[in-house]
Amino acid sequence: MRTFVLSAVAIAAGWTASAYAADLNYAPRAPYTVNQPLNAYSWAGPYLGANIGYEWGSVDNNLTKPSGFLGGVQAGYNFQNGPWVFGAEGDIQATGADDTFAPWKFSNPWFGTIRGRAGYAFNNILFYGTAGLAFGELRGATFGFSESHTTAGWTAGAGVELGFTPNWSAKVEYLYFDLSTSPFAITGVSNGYSANVVRAGVNYRF
Repeated sequence: MRTFVLSAVAIAAGWTASAYAADLNYAPRAPYTVNQPLNAYSWAGPYLGANIGYEWGSVDNNLTKPSGFLGGVQAGYNFQNGPWVFGAEGDIQATGADDTFAPWKFSNPWFGTIRGRAGYAFNNILFYGTAGLAFGELRGATFGFSESHTTAGWTAGAGVELGFTPNWSAKVEYLYFDLSTSPFAITGVSNGYSANVVRAGVNYRF
């Protein structure tokens, strides 16, 4: 009888060990943790986000220097090859940048960009450069008359982005953009606009 009981216990223990080993072999991958090895973080795929920041600039052929806070949204897509990350991003911004000098007031109510991005990732930290197309509105006013022109130009900048979960990341970015000149009747000359932007934002990757 004792021999039978010992045999049964041994068989049951063997089945338990086999089932446990099978579970180990076919268990799903554990979710990302910050303790994973270097380059475990993935930047690839589409993302959507929002940002806030500050803008300061100057108007061509005029002494006004519009400045103010801004906010907007961005969307993009990244490709990743090892630590190298490449992609494209577009954004649209509403701004409170304006300034008055003598009889003229100039403002930049909004602008947007479409840019390429290229960077190098140290696991969940991405350093990148960016450049592309800029477009936006320059609005002028004097003595009760106003005039606005929407033009295009170029932009370039750089930033750093930190992934703090598998899907969420935060970034700090600097951009310079330059919008082409247009003839303004209220000034009698061609006026354009260029500005510096510093902004912080968050992205959610799908």
